[in-house]
Amino acid sequence: MAASLIPHLCNDQGVAKVAIGVREFQCMGARPPFDHPHVFLDMGGDSEALCPYCSTRYVYDGKLGGTETDPPGCLMTVRRRLLEN
Repeated sequence: MAASLIPHLCNDQGVAKVAIGVREFQCMGARPPFDHPHVFLDMGGDSEALCPYCSTRYVYDGKLGGTETDPPGCLMTVRRRLLEN
């Protein structure tokens, strides 16, 4: 098994677009208690993903680190996910 870190992102500010430095993450809408079901999104080779619950558009920006967002403050936490090989 291999472990990977999956960022949980939130959009408390209600912006239409959030730039992020990762291609795999979970969107949770706003912070609890105003969150929606946490949905795993994987951009794959694409450069953006749209959350099916809150319609936040996440855009990959290679200049940002894995824990950076633009606007700042959209990272809730980073959790471990175990993958079976």
